[in-house]
Amino acid sequence: MQVSVYDTYVTRTDGALMHFDILVPTTLTDQATIHQYGQDYLATKGQGGQPLTTKECHFCHIEQATDAVASSIRRNGFSIIEMQGC
Repeated sequence: MQVSVYDTYVTRTDGALMHFDILVPTTLTDQATIHQYGQDYLATKGQGGQPLTTKECHFCHIEQATDAVASSIRRNGFSIIEMQGC
């Protein structure tokens, strides 16, 4: 499965930076849906309501999904890779 990777940087409520990738099927291009997936993830981290727009989240590249990413996408519609401050 090919996935689009959206590089995302969000300032946490404590001022620290969160860096994570949102991975979605390449057929999904609706920014509002991708941003909602990011908001859903932020809510699980106690960071719901933080700004998440094209300024914080932008398309980076396309790659081949790992089995774990593909499974998460089948279950949830998206997958998150935590990079920093998550």
